[in-house]
Formats: sequence, C-alpha cells, structure tokens
Amino acid sequence: MTAQIKETLQDGSKTVILKNDELEVWINSKGCTILRLYVKDRDGNSQDVVLGHPEVEDYEKYVLYLGATAGRVCNRIKKGEFKLNGTTYHLPINNGPNSLHGGIKGFSFAQFDTELLENGVRFHRVSPDMEEGYPGNLDVTIEFTLADHTLNIHYHAQSDQDTLVNLTNHSYFNLDGEPSYIGDHVLKLACEEFGCVDSDGLATGEIRNVEHTPFDFRDEKKIDEAFDDSYDQVQLGTGIDHHFIFNQDHDQAILFSEKTGIEMSVSTTLPGAQIYSANFLQGEPGKYAKKLPKRSAICIETQNMPDDIHINSENPTTLLRKDNVFDSKTSFTFKVR
Repeated sequence: MTAQIKETLQDGSKTVILKNDELEVWINSKGCTILRLYVKDRDGNSQDVVLGHPEVEDYEKYVLYLGATAGRVCNRIKKGEFKLNGTTYHLPINNGPNSLHGGIKGFSFAQFDTELLENGVRFHRVSPDMEEGYPGNLDVTIEFTLADHTLNIHYHAQSDQDTLVNLTNHSYFNLDGEPSYIGDHVLKLACEEFGCVDSDGLATGEIRNVEHTPFDFRDEKKIDEAFDDSYDQVQLGTGIDHHFIFNQDHDQAILFSEKTGIEMSVSTTLPGAQIYSANFLQGEPGKYAKKLPKRSAICIETQNMPDDIHINSENPTTLLRKDNVFDSKTSFTFKVR
C-alpha cells in the first residue's frame, strides 16, 4: 500500500494517490473529492469506475458534486432554514426553494489540510461558526484508507455549539468504466422502505414500503426497471432520487456491471442512503474526452434521514449536540463475478 501526494495545484489543493495491489484512488483535498477510482475487471483490465471532469477546477464550475464530500448537511433542507434552541437559522437557497448539500460552497469546494497515513490519507478542517449559515465551529476529519479490495471512508466531527451535520460522499459510479447508460447495471438494496419526495426532490417525511413499487430492489434487478414514469407523484418522471432505509448492517447496497463483471458492495454505519440515478446531468465535460449524459451513473450517498430537522423535529438524527461526536464509516468493496 502506498500513499503519495501526486501534485499541488494552483489553488493550493493537493491530489493524493492511494494504491495497493487491487485498487487505486485519486483524491483531491478540495472537497475531499474522489477524482479517479481504478478497479480491475474480469479480464484484469483497470477501469476507472467514477465519473469526473477533465480538470480539478471544473468540479466547482459545474457544481455536480462529482466525488465530493457533501456537508455540513447533505441533501435538501426545506426553504433553507431551520430552528434550533429557539433561534431560526437561514441557509443559502441553491436548489429550487431549498438549500442543498451545505450551501453555495459547502464542504464540496472547501480546502482541507492533508496528512498522509500508513494506509491512507487524513483530511481536516474547521468549519467556522455561521459558515453557510450553520452555527458552531465544527472540527471535521475525513480519512480515506485502502484494505485489499475495499475503500473505507471515516467521518468524524465535533462542534462547540449545537448544530446540524449529515456528511456523505457524492461519487457517481459507473462500473462499465465510462459514462454509459446506468439503467443496464444491476442493483440490490437491503431496503424495505424508502422516503417520498415532493416535486423539488425534498423529503416529505412519508415513508413507503417498496413492495409493489418500481423501487423494490430487495432482489437484484436492472436499474432501468425503476425508470417508470407512471408511478404516481413519488417517481416524478425523473428517475431515482430518493432516500432508502437499510434493514441490515452490512452489504446494504450491491451494484453490478454485466459488461465488466465488476461488483461493488456498500456497507455503512449510517441508517440509509440517497440513491440518485444522475437524472440532471446534461452532457457536461467528463474525463477522457467523454461527455456526462443523463442517467450515466448512480450515486449511493450514505447518510441520515434528509431534512430530519423538520421531519423528526423532536429528535432529528442530523442534530449534533455541543461536544458530542458525529462518527460514521462507509466502505466500498469490489470484486468480479
């Protein structure tokens, strides 16, 4: 296992390469963004299984959150405001009428300090009080490590005031090794329930059973079977962009490409994940001179319940009390069939 700084860019960010016999991952310290993730296919050829842009500066230019850390609070917060301890806090409105992924910049475009580890890299920053409207000085550490066929991400955060935290990685996966139609991939989710959304993609708080819906992935099936525009207002004709609730504590999501034979299993300490089928890509520039069309990847964004400050106002999972610790782990394990 090697960890090295590949380069320091003009904006001061560092690109780190982690490599072992099975995996190679490139991560930039701006947003702790996964730029490349190389995995061997069934023929032993290396495939880059995450979407990305040609240049690091493109990631902030196009604001697609490709590979980035989304925070302080990933997903949407209703009308960009919330009440905590009697005070109403106002956040940037950057997604319809709501606030998305921490605001205008959020963590996705913030610089993190870089420390190489024996088996990975540690990124650290302190998000100052009222950054993007959130209270408290939030001390954040994110570690990426490799172990055989697995990429591990470990999040740790602590605040000097009560605040909200919901951190995730926003990688767009395509196990074909290119931005091809994701509907041909096979998906399995250890989920019996999912959260409904409104016409702006905001979680409504209504939870439905997956049975008799296009979102029943309890057994493996192709993703495009969920692209059913007739399924009332839950579907909205845009594809998948919903929170799924896990019912087991490992291998909660399994993604498979019949083309390359690569399988990715996702395990996390978090209770669910936003599954997003890249519905809003519009042909932006991608790596290797390839465009990024609609539905050319899938995101598995492990997280607590979105907008829980409004949905579960008495005991929201996204509330981090002063001096308590937010601690979560997510792993991505690869093999071939």
